[in-house]
Amino acid sequence: MAKPGRLGIGIIGAGKVGAVLGAALRAAEHAVVGVSAVSDASRERAETLLPGVPVLDVQDIVERSELVLLAVPDDALGDLVQGLAKLGAWQPGQIVAHTSGRFGVGILHPVRTAGAIPLALHPAMTFTGMSLDLTRLLDCTFGVTADAAMLPIAQALVVEMGAEPVAIAEGDRAQYHAALAHGSNHMVTLVAQASQLLREVGVEFPERMLGPLLRATLENALASGEAALTGPVARGDAGTVAAHAEALREHDAGAGGDILEAYLAMARATARRAGSRGLLKPDQLDAIRKALAGVDGLDDDGPDYSGPDNDGPQATGGN
Repeated sequence: MAKPGRLGIGIIGAGKVGAVLGAALRAAEHAVVGVSAVSDASRERAETLLPGVPVLDVQDIVERSELVLLAVPDDALGDLVQGLAKLGAWQPGQIVAHTSGRFGVGILHPVRTAGAIPLALHPAMTFTGMSLDLTRLLDCTFGVTADAAMLPIAQALVVEMGAEPVAIAEGDRAQYHAALAHGSNHMVTLVAQASQLLREVGVEFPERMLGPLLRATLENALASGEAALTGPVARGDAGTVAAHAEALREHDAGAGGDILEAYLAMARATARRAGSRGLLKPDQLDAIRKALAGVDGLDDDGPDYSGPDNDGPQATGGN
């Protein structure tokens, strides 16, 4: 016997996110009535994670569904919603949820005009498109946006998938998504750059060297925030910072690499944040800025974040 309130759900976009969320909702005893899948990879994901669910045209899915989950790229979302509105596809009382981090419910205005209920359900998680992602949902937070009266519906759907909903205001979606992208996507770039440098100096398995260090760093940062900051910038070790920057300048010069640019940007940001929190004295902060500016000939003339006294504790230890 089905639980009360079970919905017929259609999934538009059997990418890594859509297929996984569809499987999670199905596990909560909702009925997935159809899925759209164009590429071979999408069809394979649909077969693996949503076995027995028919692959249908988008308009057929909308017609059959009480809840339509739009799991498509950000740049495709607006045109898809408007195109279906022009076809008269949206139905009064139907729930329409998208999984974009960038947008709230404003982009679903054509849905609202048709009398349907717009929701934004964005999982703050990176997906592989495989069944292991279902376990990751149990430790995942969703950024949800909806009209006040409809927010409980969005929250309930997230809870049913085993995750935690956090309400994000419509006007804050871009900043919310930027925070996640900056923390997650750029971490991949930093790890790739660090691995490249180690591999080039003869470290055969850089992941073995970086893994314990990066895991401990992440755990410390999440637990203690910027109190966990350590390393030469936080210590005011301008000589080491200058040596790093010069080595990376020489490294990138021949290959046209991108590592020095990333190092300088993050070191400058780290120095400013360390200065604003009293980890660096004014003369140390100035020395770090000069060390960084000396490599590319630029002056770091941004605002002085040294603070009124700047006599706080110095970070010690670490890398």
